[in-house]
Amino acid sequence: MRKVVFWAIGALLCMSLGHSSPADWAINATAIEACSCPQFCMCYFNAHPAAHHDHGQDHGYCKFNNAYKVNKGHFGSTDLAGAKFWINGDLGDDFSQGQMDWAVVTFDKGTSPAQRQALGEIIGHVFPVKWKSLQTAEGSIDTWTFDKDQAHATLNGGKTAEVKLKRFQGMTNEPAVLKNVKYWGTPRNDGFVMMPNEIEAYREGPKAYEFKGTNGFMLTFDMTSKDVPTGKPSMGN
Repeated sequence: MRKVVFWAIGALLCMSLGHSSPADWAINATAIEACSCPQFCMCYFNAHPAAHHDHGQDHGYCKFNNAYKVNKGHFGSTDLAGAKFWINGDLGDDFSQGQMDWAVVTFDKGTSPAQRQALGEIIGHVFPVKWKSLQTAEGSIDTWTFDKDQAHATLNGGKTAEVKLKRFQGMTNEPAVLKNVKYWGTPRNDGFVMMPNEIEAYREGPKAYEFKGTNGFMLTFDMTSKDVPTGKPSMGN
């Protein structure tokens, strides 16, 4: 069972609104990511997600699971290499004003308190948006693997969440990559490697969801403290 830690948004250790970090930091991380939108997720080009027909009604939402592993990075003297974290939630039906619905940020049990505080601050700049509900949790990201044909990540053995992707077949056996598209607040990425999901699921609580055959991709982004304008707000509500 994961341990959930509820922090008041204004008193989050790391994702504070309206305060940029005074520390020198840098991060290079890879995402195994999937959501409920068709391939490719229209949220990267529009302020509204895909419409879905549920329970006899049409709803707009983007319910996602993003599993991250830090390739290299630091926050002051704290080394972040190898740290893993997971973000799942729903962007909601209209984020034209930068207001998203809800999210849960889960830190892997192997991360130290210093790494969690550092990652929280950095995540706030990677995703410079507001959330109606934002929670944190602790869990085991026990599977996080990929090659050019597939990717797989699980949270608490898949009991809490799972993402499994399979490479989109392009003209050759090399991955199909979408270039020159911005990934949230980050200034650099190596392209969206197209990998529609075989499954993306959040399996815990009343907001549980599961989708098959919808959007998925892998991406590596790069960002440093020098990329953040002084006083720029970070993740909050």
